[in-house]
Amino acid sequence: MNGILWAASCTEEVPATRLSGEHGADLVVIGGGFTGCAAALEAAGQGARVIVLEAETVGHGGSGRNVGLVNAGLWLPPDQVEAKMGAEAGQRLNAALADGPAQVWEMVDRHAIACEATRAGTLHCAHTPKAMSELQARHRQQAARRAPVALLDAPEARGRLGSDRIHGALHDARAGTVQPMGYVRGLARAAAGLGAQIVQGAPVTAMARDGDGWRVDVPGARVRAGALLLATNAYHRPTQGARLPPMTPVNFFQLATVPLSSNAAGSILPGGEGAWDTGLIMTSYRKDAAGRLILGAMGKPDAVGLHRSWAARALARLFPQAAGAGLEYFWSGRIAMTGDKIPKIQRLGPGGYAVFGYSGRGIAPGTVMGRACARALLTGDESGLPLAPVDRHDESWTVLRGLYFEAGARLLHGLGARI
Repeated sequence: MNGILWAASCTEEVPATRLSGEHGADLVVIGGGFTGCAAALEAAGQGARVIVLEAETVGHGGSGRNVGLVNAGLWLPPDQVEAKMGAEAGQRLNAALADGPAQVWEMVDRHAIACEATRAGTLHCAHTPKAMSELQARHRQQAARRAPVALLDAPEARGRLGSDRIHGALHDARAGTVQPMGYVRGLARAAAGLGAQIVQGAPVTAMARDGDGWRVDVPGARVRAGALLLATNAYHRPTQGARLPPMTPVNFFQLATVPLSSNAAGSILPGGEGAWDTGLIMTSYRKDAAGRLILGAMGKPDAVGLHRSWAARALARLFPQAAGAGLEYFWSGRIAMTGDKIPKIQRLGPGGYAVFGYSGRGIAPGTVMGRACARALLTGDESGLPLAPVDRHDESWTVLRGLYFEAGARLLHGLGARI
């Protein structure tokens, strides 16, 4: 029981490109995830010369290890976003990210991306009766912004999830699920079809301003470009000339069953939604197109298999109709979390941005931010960015925050609590 399900079931392929010697571009993108590939596709669609440099393979990092929930907005409720950022800036970001799922569906349709896109919405599930008050507050805030959300009582929520272990849910009709590796590779494939060069196995060794543009070095090659986007997020590697603040390290693992019988699969999330709960140590659940049940949770897999054994027990308790189903895949990834749970655009210099800190919400926000950053870098007009760039961003206590989340996950899963 090993390997990443999304890599095994992905049918999208990225054309192979090699790079040697010196090359010129209008935009160089470092990182082949949602943000970088969305930016490349946007820029190539405008006729720009684009080179994407990915140290491993497209989707190797968090984009290919994602749960695949295409959510509108951030983890934070919209009122909190506006309280932290100020009313005007918060409203700007909330409005941009509310449109995130629509932008994902637009990319999927326009470029015929094979990613099992399911537009049935998502369920944010109350893991305790008390947690319904949180969902009620979120519902009020989203309804005030005319979002298509519905608060479900316990009986309806249990029927939608296929489990009696929840106490209500908030359904967001804008949202849905994708096969995340298929989506990110589909973006890269579409960008390549428009002329972008997607270079895999190209770790950046140095980057710097050079004259009126940027110089980026990889083994055996150099790229000179007028603009640069650094989109490595939780998988950023120390690179000469690229200083990014450390993020709070949060680990998230997933396991997938073998394809369930039609009866069992049909009784779990019968409407095709993706779901996650209200716990601080969050748990997610969804199905794929083959009928596999996928459970995810915070925590770093360790030698004693603490989280893995908890997940197997949790699946049986949450969905007894799937009890006894074999487990086929198990994988993990990292989330880059900022202290205020709000992503950042940091200026690296003239014509250069770094984007980071989605706090586990990479698919729709990464699509929105990547496309917007590409437009701003090519035109010099920042008015269309979802949030204002900052010249510098610092984070503190990141290691301790990461230990806090991991300790909470180990305690929760060691005690067998919840579900």
